[in-house]
Amino acid sequence: MNDPKLEVLTPQNSQIIFIDHQPQMAFGVQSIDRQALKNNTVALAKAAKTFNIPTTITTVETLSFSGHTYPELLDVFPGQPILERTSMNSWDDQKVRDALAKNGRKKIVVAGLWTEVCNTTFALCAMLEGGYEIYMVSDASGGTSKEAHDMAMQRMIQAGVVPVTWQQVMLEWQRDWARKETYDAVTGIAKEHSGAYGMGIDYAYTMVHNAPQRTHAAHETLAPVAAK
Repeated sequence: MNDPKLEVLTPQNSQIIFIDHQPQMAFGVQSIDRQALKNNTVALAKAAKTFNIPTTITTVETLSFSGHTYPELLDVFPGQPILERTSMNSWDDQKVRDALAKNGRKKIVVAGLWTEVCNTTFALCAMLEGGYEIYMVSDASGGTSKEAHDMAMQRMIQAGVVPVTWQQVMLEWQRDWARKETYDAVTGIAKEHSGAYGMGIDYAYTMVHNAPQRTHAAHETLAPVAAK
């Protein structure tokens, strides 16, 4: 079966775009906890950098309405050009289309705000007019309500978009723990951003493999004093 969607994401076949991860856009998000949204977005960015994924960052009406992109996201990609737009649909901007085409990869991982507007219009147009495959990172995107996000995801899935989550994308890029060149970076991202999974890695390292604690400061442990 010749179905490109059966191909897993690899560092060689995919690129990524971050759309409008800006404060004013985040203020309107109600479909996901906004701190979790930022955590997931930054984690996805760190994963993209780890695997040298060609990355596009685009913004809308930065100075007049939306505000500047999350500094934590920008810090992952120092010197990265930011493609400013007026259109809610990133596909409308020639700079964005040119950046994607220059990367020469048909699988585009997408994270952005809002799911029901900027993500949906970009996805549909990129598939229809550009022949791209879209992998929508649901937990690094957000809508103005849970229903708005969910209905947008359903609409895109019906049109052929592949729904994914940030950690799924990172581990698909890693694929094999024998790939030691990215092993430490991936587990480091997981420890910092993956909640219980990250705590589990810390536990295994310290309690099973006797690694030192993951902290930059020395802490004295005082022995317990038995009750009298």
